[in-house]
Amino acid sequence: MENIGYFDGHNDVLLKLFFSKSKNIVEDFFEGNNYCHIDYKKIQTANFVGGFFAIFPPNLGQDFSNLSSKKEKKERYDFPLPEPISFERAKNTTDKMISILNQIIDKSKGKIVLCKNSTDFKLARTNNQVAIILHIEGAEAIDKDFLSLDKLYEVGLRSIGLVWSRSNIFAHGVPFSFPRSPDTGPGLTPIGKELIKICDEKKILIDLSHLNEKGFWDVANLSSRPLIATHSNSHQLCQHSRNLTNTQLKAIKESKGIVGINFATGFLRPDGQMDPNTSLDIIIAHCDYLINFLGEEGVAIGSDFDGAVIPSTIKDLSGINVLIEHFLSKEYGIELVKKIFFKNWLNFLEKNL
Repeated sequence: MENIGYFDGHNDVLLKLFFSKSKNIVEDFFEGNNYCHIDYKKIQTANFVGGFFAIFPPNLGQDFSNLSSKKEKKERYDFPLPEPISFERAKNTTDKMISILNQIIDKSKGKIVLCKNSTDFKLARTNNQVAIILHIEGAEAIDKDFLSLDKLYEVGLRSIGLVWSRSNIFAHGVPFSFPRSPDTGPGLTPIGKELIKICDEKKILIDLSHLNEKGFWDVANLSSRPLIATHSNSHQLCQHSRNLTNTQLKAIKESKGIVGINFATGFLRPDGQMDPNTSLDIIIAHCDYLINFLGEEGVAIGSDFDGAVIPSTIKDLSGINVLIEHFLSKEYGIELVKKIFFKNWLNFLEKNL
């Protein structure tokens, strides 16, 4: 098999390292470990060329890095979401995860780089460096006066998901519910709408994953930039509240945006279950469906590694090659596979970062 690269639209490895009890988490990352889906050895095995590295500020004393499959054994479910968190809590944990990322970058000695613009991104590709886009999943670390946003921008923040499902001062997220529509509450708050305008001015990407449907349409109406959902699937195929309706997919297409297929089995399976015993054919089905709406250039991967229950056949980042082989076995041409697994993200970011 030709060595095909992989660019990931979403992972939570920084959160997994943040929660680790190890005293040497950076060494764990480089030497390899059995508790993260992503580490440097797996990066090399998978020909990983880069990705959005998410920072999610968790609630105090609670680990939400991986939704358990144990509770999702009912035909219908509706997870209670944690309470909103304070700016101080979010900023503190965000700073700690940025510190972890910076330590990884420093220890890599130029093999891993943080990209702040398209020039950085193109240079990383030329130099065969792992290109990282800094993303926050839930904007709780941004204060109402946007002072912290300026500081986060300076250290490299270039992508924001307004919410991680729980509500905050900017927007309202979808709960983890099945079967349910993403139309679950009000749209953006006035300050949330202001944040969208600022992000457009700074060319910060806005991730629509986790945002409810009214919030989605507020962003679509306010932003002049392409719409993206870094890690979401088709609601038609899996009626989870986290997934995108056909109407939303059409809007993303019209904006020349992009969607990253999420490996979380609860967002893939028609029964909504977080079951690792899930066929890779379901990923193919979502890909086929999304290509029908978005075209071959609008579909990519946003794995949700280290933040979700994924098919056991993939297991972790090293299993990307298994998935690539599965796509090729389903008569996906090699050029289309390259688009889905890395070229579409690379082309999109070179134009929009």
